[in-house]
Amino acid sequence: MFAQKEILTSGVLSDCGRRIVWLAQKQSETSLSSVEAEYRVALYKMEPINVTSITFYPREDAKRHRTDEYDLISIAETPTAIYRRGLNFKFDVNFDRPFNEQLDVVRISFSFGPNANVTKGTRVVLPMLHLQKEIPKMNRWNLAFKGKTNNTVHLQVHVPALAQVGIWFCSIQTNISGCRDKRSDFKFDDEIYIIFNPWSREDSVYMPKTSDLNEYIMNETGKVWVGSFNNPKSKKWIFGQFDEIVLPAAVFLLEKSDLPHSDRGSPILVARAISALINANDDDGLLVGKWDGEYSDGTSPFDWTGSTAIMDEYFRNGGQPVKYGQCWVYSAATVSICRTLGIPCRSVTNYISAHDTNRSLTVDKFFDIFGELIENGPQGDCNDTCWNFHVWNDVWMNRPDLPKGYGGWQIIDGTPQELSGSIYCCGPASVEAVKNGEVGFLYDTPFVFSEVNADICHYQEDEESEWGFSRLSINRYHVGRKILTKHPDLNDDVGDSDMFDVTSIYKHPEGSEAEKLAVASAIKGVTKAQEHYSVPPKTVDDVFFDLIDIDTVPFGEDFYVEVHIKNNSRQSRSITTNLSATSVYYTGATAERLKAARGSFVVNPGKTEIIKLKVNLSEYMYKLVDHNLIKIYAIANVKETRQSWCEEDDFVLTKPELNIKVDKDVRVGQTATAVITFSNPIHIPLTNCKYTIEGHGLIRPKTVDFRDVNPNETVTFKETFVPTLSKQRTLVCTFSSKQVEGIQGSTSFTVS
Repeated sequence: MFAQKEILTSGVLSDCGRRIVWLAQKQSETSLSSVEAEYRVALYKMEPINVTSITFYPREDAKRHRTDEYDLISIAETPTAIYRRGLNFKFDVNFDRPFNEQLDVVRISFSFGPNANVTKGTRVVLPMLHLQKEIPKMNRWNLAFKGKTNNTVHLQVHVPALAQVGIWFCSIQTNISGCRDKRSDFKFDDEIYIIFNPWSREDSVYMPKTSDLNEYIMNETGKVWVGSFNNPKSKKWIFGQFDEIVLPAAVFLLEKSDLPHSDRGSPILVARAISALINANDDDGLLVGKWDGEYSDGTSPFDWTGSTAIMDEYFRNGGQPVKYGQCWVYSAATVSICRTLGIPCRSVTNYISAHDTNRSLTVDKFFDIFGELIENGPQGDCNDTCWNFHVWNDVWMNRPDLPKGYGGWQIIDGTPQELSGSIYCCGPASVEAVKNGEVGFLYDTPFVFSEVNADICHYQEDEESEWGFSRLSINRYHVGRKILTKHPDLNDDVGDSDMFDVTSIYKHPEGSEAEKLAVASAIKGVTKAQEHYSVPPKTVDDVFFDLIDIDTVPFGEDFYVEVHIKNNSRQSRSITTNLSATSVYYTGATAERLKAARGSFVVNPGKTEIIKLKVNLSEYMYKLVDHNLIKIYAIANVKETRQSWCEEDDFVLTKPELNIKVDKDVRVGQTATAVITFSNPIHIPLTNCKYTIEGHGLIRPKTVDFRDVNPNETVTFKETFVPTLSKQRTLVCTFSSKQVEGIQGSTSFTVS
């Protein structure tokens, strides 16, 4: 009845206690109620079993959990417990005496966040009672008994595939059976990280292809595409998701979010929180954005070589936002955070990316009667822009909140553009929903649809128009010209053969019936768009205009703006033109006018005229801003027919590259040397020079000031490093000066 035999032999009762239990056996001599009372008095005088320590085995479990790449496990003196959802892990509980299942009551608790609560799923209590030897196949917290050795009990815990992601803590409560008012409490102070598991079918971030997992979870290096759609250019980036600082910093960021702890098992809500936390627009997020070219009180966005230095600065400064970032830096940092938490993630670049501020599904640009661009429109309230490129992220997950077929890649964007639900964040928006114009689906689908599908509308001052302007043109095929990411199966340190064009995933082919249906579907869901698309089309035009695209111009060379004009009518046409070239920020904002030219001439029937505007080095050298981007506009008007035409194009002045060579035989623990070579391509000295070098497992991020570089000079500098990790490793270096920024090179090699 009271398990007397086990209690008598347990060695925990006093002589008095043994006598009372013996009395319980003589039920004929003493009433049961009396014996029971004396028995419980004896139990009350006993001390509960005490926990002396808990031992986890993160290194032994790491291979199965695919966490063996984390520095916190692989090279830390004391490994940190990092476990993936949907799997088991083992641990030992050490007591001050042998555990007795009949006598001792032991409850193991795992808690998450402040005010952990069982009903909210942030606290779980697992009693060590009648334990099975194997974990039952149920998607919930569970405990299995794996034996005991002396005072140590060996256990196994199952983490459900829906568990909240972040830092959990373990505690144990013990008492004597029947005496709950007398107990012992033990708290394990070490952190236990629970992260998403894209290898598990039960986890909502499950990704079926191994090659995709190798890229979007395990790859520590990658590329972010910049430049122009005619000449995409990659930036090598060290994501460093397994660095010792990145996982703690990522969880620290989540702790600063408004996302309730009970919701942190949802990758949808976690990804949305990450998109808000990457920027510091309205909170103490990770990065301060700046686009004006003045970065003297922080780090230029061009000087970052990876995410580790950013995360390290943020974490060690107690959450003070780091200066500075731009969209590709936001995106690269997002990759690091998502991958370290276990969410498959990639960086995606959209060339000619619309920023539609009034939800009209159009980007509206206004010109005066002379063809000059009117910044911010005639009333100063039109802030629509077209970014030369914009970089965001795709994350992979199920979308149970959307109809079937809308899971998979989801867009999130950490660059602060527009408010979403009163905070600066964007997504997750289903890529499939964007492609089909399903703008009613959460989250922020109309905004993303505009980024890849908006029409560009040009308006010019017109005295005969009721509202003072008439529409020059509408370009339906300029926005979203090319959408790129890194190919999951390729890696190119020298060129860009690992470019992966994913435009067809985001958009139906331009002009196709499917594309027309997607736009029509989007217009139905956006009232403002219905107003814009109701503007009647212009009459048929008989003069053909063509602005010749410029693919690329090497930095330091002259370039031409060129327009071909053909008169297809049977009469002469009097034409006025305005050509202009400006330096622009990649956000589309004008920096400085480089050169402009107006002209008037007559084109005879059936004839072609070519007009050109030449811009040389001296005219652009000191007017360039970030990325060396040039925007050109061409506007023309036909006097006889009032035909109007407007076109725009942009291109990048390409920069030279760094060449990096590393010793042939590189080994862990032995000093190696990297030799970096760079040539100044222009006849002007480069001043305020510096370089940054980084490689996970090779060298921590390091910035070095360098002397001025003479005109057309080739310089060489060396860096020594001692590798701490083996396998394939990547070294990235960037070089910057006052005259030109973001010159980069990289190399990959095997460390023995």
